[in-house]
Amino acid sequence: MRPLAQSAVALGGGHGLHASLSALRKLHDELTLDQVTAVVTVADNGGSSGRLRGEFGVLPPGDLRMALAALCGDDEWGRTWADVVQHRFAGEGDMNGHVIGNLLIVGLWERLGDHVSALDWVGRLLGARGRVLPMALTPLDITAQVRGLAGGDVPTTVRGQVEVATTEGIISSVALDPADPVACPEAVQAVLDADWVVLGPGSWFTSVIPHLLVPELRDALVSTRARVMVVLNLEEQPGETQGYAPEDHLAALMEHAPELTVHTVLADTRTVTDHDVLQGAVASYDARLVVADVADPAAGARHDPDLLAKAYEQILTGE
Repeated sequence: MRPLAQSAVALGGGHGLHASLSALRKLHDELTLDQVTAVVTVADNGGSSGRLRGEFGVLPPGDLRMALAALCGDDEWGRTWADVVQHRFAGEGDMNGHVIGNLLIVGLWERLGDHVSALDWVGRLLGARGRVLPMALTPLDITAQVRGLAGGDVPTTVRGQVEVATTEGIISSVALDPADPVACPEAVQAVLDADWVVLGPGSWFTSVIPHLLVPELRDALVSTRARVMVVLNLEEQPGETQGYAPEDHLAALMEHAPELTVHTVLADTRTVTDHDVLQGAVASYDARLVVADVADPAAGARHDPDLLAKAYEQILTGE
């Protein structure tokens, strides 16, 4: 049996990364892992994050905030701070829709002038069981080549994370603007030093694949000694992966980084409609397929952190 992994890096954004980090944090608490790092996409242009990005020229803080909340402990301190940083203001004034955690992060960025140091300070305040890092140090825009818009088959360029995520066409590829953003050095080093790297789940074209488009981060993902695990989504996502089967998600990922070496692909039992087809697709990349119950029984479209933690532990320990 392979020794227990000592460190894991999870890449993504939004609710998918939140679920993955919540699972990895449980393994940290159980001493299966002694280090957990999140590397978070920074292309959001909607909601509170988009407003703060537009007004202050900062990285969008929302996905970073969610990652920090996911790493909060299950004790009273952790639960309280997780709720506080996730609190969204109501009302009808200028604060409507803003999130406390977003404001805290942006305030520390302004005060300290350093993205990573500020996030580390927020993590210390929250008692986070791990570290949260941006994938790049400048705000990014996602662009996509989309077919089927306006009734035609000629690809149309769609710009913006929200716009790409909600497009009614068929996405054939995505890119970043700028195309060669400066990667966060600490994120690159974390990937190089990790025992395991976890890609997904999450919005496939706007949260997962963008990490493979940052040149320095992509090089690290390709050259790392870590074993790469791809966690497939539970269902197709209207606007991004409409009509996608599990094997289609994997194919789209590999089309954007064909040199990536994948060790394990994790899929939920109920989403695998044709095991032989998925098994063949996974085997074509010299990876192994693990099928387990990881969906939330009460909300089948989301991963259950407890079930995901169980699956992760079995994979990480080789059981």
